[in-house]
Amino acid sequence: MLKRFLFIALSGSLLCSNLSAQTQSIYDYTAAFDPIFYTNNGSAYRSASGKPGHAYWQNKADYTIKVALNDQTDNVNGTVRITYTNNSPDELSFLWFQLDQNLFHEDSRGQATIPLDESRYGSPNSTFNGGFTFDNIRFADGTKATYQIVDTRMRLELPKALSAQGGTVTLDLSFSYTVPEYGADRTGILTTRNGKIYTIAQWYPRVCVYDDILGWNTEPYTGPGEFYLEYGDYDIEITAPGNHIVVAGGELLNPQDVWTAEQLQRYNQAAQSDKTIFIRSAQEVTAPGSRPNKALLTWKYKLNQAHDFAWASSPAFIIDGAKINNPSGKKALALSAYPVESSGNNGWERSTEYTKASIEYYSKKWMEYPYPVAVNVASNVGGMEYPGISFCGHQAKGGNLWGVTDHEFGHNWFPMIVGSNERLHGWMDEGFNTFINELSTEAFNKGEYHKRFGNRNSMTRAFSAPSLEPVMSSPQNMKERNIGTLVYYKPGYGLRLLRDEIIGAERFDKAFRNYIAYWAYKHPAPDDFFRTIENETGENLAWFWRGWFKNNWSLDQAISRVEYDKLDPKNGALITVENLQKLPMPVVIEATTESGEKIRKKLPVEIWQRNKSWTFKLKTTEKLTKVVIDPDHVYPDINPDNNVWPKK
Repeated sequence: MLKRFLFIALSGSLLCSNLSAQTQSIYDYTAAFDPIFYTNNGSAYRSASGKPGHAYWQNKADYTIKVALNDQTDNVNGTVRITYTNNSPDELSFLWFQLDQNLFHEDSRGQATIPLDESRYGSPNSTFNGGFTFDNIRFADGTKATYQIVDTRMRLELPKALSAQGGTVTLDLSFSYTVPEYGADRTGILTTRNGKIYTIAQWYPRVCVYDDILGWNTEPYTGPGEFYLEYGDYDIEITAPGNHIVVAGGELLNPQDVWTAEQLQRYNQAAQSDKTIFIRSAQEVTAPGSRPNKALLTWKYKLNQAHDFAWASSPAFIIDGAKINNPSGKKALALSAYPVESSGNNGWERSTEYTKASIEYYSKKWMEYPYPVAVNVASNVGGMEYPGISFCGHQAKGGNLWGVTDHEFGHNWFPMIVGSNERLHGWMDEGFNTFINELSTEAFNKGEYHKRFGNRNSMTRAFSAPSLEPVMSSPQNMKERNIGTLVYYKPGYGLRLLRDEIIGAERFDKAFRNYIAYWAYKHPAPDDFFRTIENETGENLAWFWRGWFKNNWSLDQAISRVEYDKLDPKNGALITVENLQKLPMPVVIEATTESGEKIRKKLPVEIWQRNKSWTFKLKTTEKLTKVVIDPDHVYPDINPDNNVWPKK
């Protein structure tokens, strides 16, 4: 998800304008380097090395859904069969389900927590009253189910306990709901000159995750926290008006039934082309012959080893596509679906190019893209991700369209492949994704959209605002204005700092790839990530996790003294640096001599293991005219004024 957060995060820098210059150190090296960081030892389920343990387990949920869209009433209704497999060591006497559409019921907890001022999750003055209705909830043998709905969750009693380590149960139910026009910036309806665009998500009851950490994960859906779901296989049939085109994050099984003969030819051509091919052009959108002459059409899709499924439907879609090349040689299909209003002026006509480039980069850099398609849909959703499909703002152009497209498809690695708990640990998908987005943007089209907003540490003061919650807070547990900083930019910046300055790109990238490989299609927790990076790189990083993620600690390094050994420049310079705030970091010094030579020295973070100040000798035979801490402006130092000698 990516919308509005950049400006909100940047405005956070104003919040710490009252940070005064620190002269007395408040640094506590026993707290920063406390050797006890992890609160749990490794187990059979989660190894101390950061890998899944030898007895790691997770449950599975498979869905067969037949659904219809009514574009006169904006209603979605259908049936779902859910087959749930209990791989846990526990017998289960009941199941919990997520009912996210219930967020839009007028009495939901989420509606009650929407502030009076602007919120991306809705308006307190909304008159829309949505939510699921259910009928005929039965088990496969016909037994009627007993259940209780509590806000955005449903508890369903099992007629007998579901056995551990492989027990299965199958449930059938009918459901319906009315699609909200603006569904908390994740689903909705966009009206265009050629018809409505429906972006359909959180549209069926989904089984909650049962794991070895919390048991049932039943955190209510109130808007800010995203998702935590079980993996499974999806068989989906979507019936829509015959003039609609339905796109989805899965393999289309019956293209011959839903495309015209000419469109089918172009569709197949796009799957083999590195250049974008129009399947339905702007000129054809209003042509009756551009759709089969049928009142209704059923689109059949399949998606395996995924933890969600989303789709979009509209009579207004321009459709174009191109081939995605994976490192193994396996191909996927990039598709874009957008209205005529979104085309032109470096707009959505480049969407497929962006989608293809983004996925090919991540596939080569981190892990191969697993899905048969990657569909980008223009909508009134500013930016939202689901397996194999993204909803992005219909007015985005140029660098903004690249940025949101790249971000949303980056989510196919976090959290689609690496299935972390977004509801509680949003930084583990948004922050990781922000990190990989910066690398992909540097690489795209020779840096077409790679622009630095001043120094890399330009958001330091926003990151250090005293009112900021720790990164390791849930999105529900932080002010909405802080979500951009804490969930996206601060963890993304922290990973770049680890990679480029603390560990080194080659070692970090290898560790990061291994983390993805270890936890692909599994459910890692924060400690699993921390342990993996430490074990893979051989570094003790508790000081970093503690200061940057677990606490909101600040960095303030200062040069307190520069003198010459035995008062003679020929003997070298003695430079004293101090750590004035709670966060330790390595120190990079650049000294300039009278002749203009620049000398660099990097001191490891270990100098702060038992010191608040540190004096070191710089080898030089000349007088120094200037000494600077962090000459490249990459560290998050809140007070750069004391980083320079002589003092200003």
